[in-house]
Amino acid sequence: MPLANGEPKTVMDAIDAHGEQLRNVRVHQMHCLHDRPYLHAAYGDNLRHVSYFLSEVTRPGHAAGTVDFVPTDFSDMPLAIHRHTRDPLFIAACSPPDRHGYVSLGTNADYVARFVGRARFFLEVNPAMPRTFGENTLHLSQAIGWTVADYPLVEVPPRTPSAKDRVIAELVAERIPDGATIQSGIGAIPESILALLHEKKDLGLHSELISDGVMDLMESGAMNGTKKVTRPGKTVGTFALGTRRLYEALHDNSAVQFLPVDWVNDPRVIGREPHFASINATIEVDLLGQCNSEMIGGTYYSGSGGQTDFARGAMFSEHGQGFVVLHSTTSDERVSRVVTRLCPGAPVTTMKNTVDHVVTEYGIASLRGRTMEERARMLIAIAHHKFRDGLTADAKKLGLLR
Repeated sequence: MPLANGEPKTVMDAIDAHGEQLRNVRVHQMHCLHDRPYLHAAYGDNLRHVSYFLSEVTRPGHAAGTVDFVPTDFSDMPLAIHRHTRDPLFIAACSPPDRHGYVSLGTNADYVARFVGRARFFLEVNPAMPRTFGENTLHLSQAIGWTVADYPLVEVPPRTPSAKDRVIAELVAERIPDGATIQSGIGAIPESILALLHEKKDLGLHSELISDGVMDLMESGAMNGTKKVTRPGKTVGTFALGTRRLYEALHDNSAVQFLPVDWVNDPRVIGREPHFASINATIEVDLLGQCNSEMIGGTYYSGSGGQTDFARGAMFSEHGQGFVVLHSTTSDERVSRVVTRLCPGAPVTTMKNTVDHVVTEYGIASLRGRTMEERARMLIAIAHHKFRDGLTADAKKLGLLR
């Protein structure tokens, strides 16, 4: 089923309530927003969740062994589902039908839209779901069945930025030129960057996520997409997550298009846009430039998502820039997030060869084309000052510094 608000809530409630009657059913999804007993092994293997990106409600189950996790790039999800499931049934929330009987997947296209016309669908029509445009529509006759349920979409308001967030945002925002096409991930820092772009001109969006900050830029006139190469004049995404104000602004808004993730997140498609800027947060970066964006203290926190997709896309873009943003330390300033080596067992989400700019509140380390020694020196320079001597000593032991 779709991620986030694309989940058909009442259908899943009913499936969970009948979990004892099911046999060997697997629910495949990214970023689940609704907690249910089946996520905590209420029905054993009769009904089990398979996550491709952990959320607040699936992290406990994964840590306890009751939720399965599949590491994958967001762009690869349609292929992964096609190859590793047998005769899948897609259940999805959708908008009310228009007078011709067509519905849209509303806040979503993601991986599910790619299977319209190729797989079975059961739909949950929700009057609260906006009718949106793009390649995320289907006719009710294409579904094996449908039901109606009226409930509000989950709201995820922008986080209040900290002083460090604002410093990092300023460092990135000043490097984004007029006419750039941008991608912004989830988090306080990416949202803070969007908030500083209102004086820019002719920005475009080609991003997996459409957020409140994106809608603010569109309404201010700073983002109109006129300089884009693909889908000029259109704001392009594969899902939306934010507040009710965002969802209402998306309704019948033909300037916004929701497209399947294997196209939106394709690095070669992204790379067609000149001056592309990707903005994503990470958890820690080592002195080679490798980024762990998925694990905290040895425990899985999220997943790869589309970070690598857009980092590579920015690399293919003429005058492209890829920004990886993070605080230099944990909130208590006891642990550096610029590290000699990633924590034991941590995955490398974005490889050293792909990472471009790493940004903390202490500055920007521009790594592309730099030697190993230059990279180490630049990364140490943007670490918290109380950890720089230790990082320097470690780098010398590893032979990264002479």
